[in-house]
Amino acid sequence: MSINNNCLYCNKNQTMHDLMIEVCKLNVSTVFLFREQTYKGRCIVAYKEHSTELYDLQGEELLAFMEDVNKVARALKDLFAPAKINYGAYSDKLPHLHIHLAPKYENKADFGSTFVMNPQKVYLSDEEYMEMLVAIKSKLI
Repeated sequence: MSINNNCLYCNKNQTMHDLMIEVCKLNVSTVFLFREQTYKGRCIVAYKEHSTELYDLQGEELLAFMEDVNKVARALKDLFAPAKINYGAYSDKLPHLHIHLAPKYENKADFGSTFVMNPQKVYLSDEEYMEMLVAIKSKLI
């Protein structure tokens, strides 16, 4: 596996722990629950190896990654019933292939527009995070 020592997803350092909680590993990725939960159920699907672009993946690797993303999106839809799930693949400042899944709800934050990367408004108790982790993991494994 390729590792970049300057990468948040490769290092799994304190900054990463402050931003997200690991849910589980899938076929070619790791799923993380974003701690900031303005968009209830928001997760990140990060590719298992240090890669920076979708076009770096070929054939079966690309298909497997997108299948992991799809599996997580379906789990979030089933669990939280959002009106829409927004997908974001922004890596300007964090160059590791990862996709944000931000469930959006009518009459809630930013519905009808782009989700905010880290609004820093909604944080949960440890028990609430654990409930959400267990629920998401049960749909994925």
